[in-house]
Amino acid sequence: MQCPRSDFAFAKPLRLLNAAQYRAVFDSAPVRAAQPQFLILARPNDLGHPRLGLVIAKKHVRNATDRNRIKRIARETFRLRQHTLFPLDAVVLARAGAGELDNAALAKIFDKLWRKLDQRARNPQPDNTGGARPQRGKKQRTKGNRSPKASGPGGQQ
Repeated sequence: MQCPRSDFAFAKPLRLLNAAQYRAVFDSAPVRAAQPQFLILARPNDLGHPRLGLVIAKKHVRNATDRNRIKRIARETFRLRQHTLFPLDAVVLARAGAGELDNAALAKIFDKLWRKLDQRARNPQPDNTGGARPQRGKKQRTKGNRSPKASGPGGQQ
């Protein structure tokens, strides 16, 4: 006797499978959800169901068993929520400190991130940066804040 197949599987159509699919998310990810230990980047897709990709870098999570545990819990929480999520291509990125969390804390964080991601995908906020993002680290020089040395030879204008 064969068991009935569950609707909550994590089959190939629910995964990001190649570099081009990941690159599409990294290049344009209008939907984001973040915690100190994780960042989820996402973009809407036309498939009618969400897809998941995982990037758990050795740089941030040194121990392989911790990386695998994080991936397993991320997949599990995604699998259980797949029917309620907006159709997105999502990539989970681990940050420093992710390996120190226990399983219950990981599950709680991922549940919160999936809720936040779904809410932001359904109710997109208009981009209020005006299209241009200010450069970090460099101050814009204006005529009023010149130092005497920068104004020319001899410090005179």
